[in-house]
Amino acid sequence: MSDVSFDLASLHAFYAGGGEVAQVVRLAYARHAAAGDPGIFISMVPEAEAQAAAQKLGAFDPVAKPLWGVPFAVKDNIDVAGMQTTVACPDYAYAPHDSAPVVRALLDAGAILIGKTNLDQFATGLVGVRTPYPVPKNPFDPSRIPGGSSSGSAVATARGIVSFALGTDTAGSGRIPAALNNLVGLKPSLGAISTRGVVPACRTLDCVSIFALRVADARAIFDCIAFYDAQDAYSRPWQTSTGAVAKLGVPRPQDRLFFGDAHAEAAFSRALEEISKLGLPMIEIDMGDFFAVARLLYEGPWVAERHAAIRAFMDEKPEALHPVTSQIISGAARYSATDAFEAFYALEGLRRKTSAIWSGIDALVLPGAPIAPTVADLQQDPILPNSRLGVYTNFVNLLDLCALALPGPFRDDGMPAGTMLTAPRGMDHALTDIGQKIFNATGGTAGSMQL
Repeated sequence: MSDVSFDLASLHAFYAGGGEVAQVVRLAYARHAAAGDPGIFISMVPEAEAQAAAQKLGAFDPVAKPLWGVPFAVKDNIDVAGMQTTVACPDYAYAPHDSAPVVRALLDAGAILIGKTNLDQFATGLVGVRTPYPVPKNPFDPSRIPGGSSSGSAVATARGIVSFALGTDTAGSGRIPAALNNLVGLKPSLGAISTRGVVPACRTLDCVSIFALRVADARAIFDCIAFYDAQDAYSRPWQTSTGAVAKLGVPRPQDRLFFGDAHAEAAFSRALEEISKLGLPMIEIDMGDFFAVARLLYEGPWVAERHAAIRAFMDEKPEALHPVTSQIISGAARYSATDAFEAFYALEGLRRKTSAIWSGIDALVLPGAPIAPTVADLQQDPILPNSRLGVYTNFVNLLDLCALALPGPFRDDGMPAGTMLTAPRGMDHALTDIGQKIFNATGGTAGSMQL
């Protein structure tokens, strides 16, 4: 079974045919060993413990346990009882008594935890290289960044070590790594998934995100973990929109920003050509106000929210932070409470302007990753490539939109580029419906197992 895909349908078929969960667990660890990448996981569940958890599942029952025997990983800013939470900062590490509710829900659904994955320290970055641990290797080109901050979760899923992985998404951390690793990445509506037991980056914007090999898998996992958590102050009752995606918006040609990356631009053009064959109206959209919102996130006082999350630790051990992480979060000192209120006012004005766009379209089709930097690029300039990567993602959380990253036509240089759908709050299911059609139209493959 060495070549079996770990998508949910394939695993269910394997188990229904008499396959054993012990074989799948063994294969997960074998694939990790074969990857030769020490940067994927910060900590792993010992294989014997994973096998013991598998044996406790009982008979195969995908109705009672829809994720029965499905291996998964968790970004190491999400608590798992019995394992340290490091947030890629060893001096910050602690041992939680309880697992985050989202992790407990997955375990209750029958999923098998394999380990906790690497990330941009304190989930600050879209590049995946801001870590004191080895940088996870992009499976398509090790010279390229894996994308962040959920770098290890994306690479573990792309390599078929796990069926899916949890990340977090504050500015695109669940979508940029999906694009650069040829994955499905679901960024849910704010509050749909509990963030209790997650070390905050920006509490008002943070989401738990999902990396998967199929759109249907992302939806099934979302349905297992989307619930109201009364103990989480930012949890909100989630109700799916009854609407369908019938009209698509696309950026005007002058708003298709690729910063000179002709390979990314050509890949997005090919994606639009394939999507157009679905026969849905495609309406060009002025992205100016969306870009203005995106700039608020890192060029405005929201960086102070990151500082608020770890202020006591930074005051006590400033030397413990990664230099780039420290540089970014220390920038909070530039802003006052007055600046914060002015930014809130600016955001609400832009929210009003952008909300009018949704009267004419149901979802936006955007580039996944507008550039694909190398690790060397980030060593030369650790800030600018990160900013460019977020041009189509940073505004989503601030405007309380949901989003779905999808594999798309590959770049001419062999790297994935992906596409992204975004829509108003509550459209999560609608995005997976149209996302499935787009996934089929633009290739229908995910991860790197086909290499």
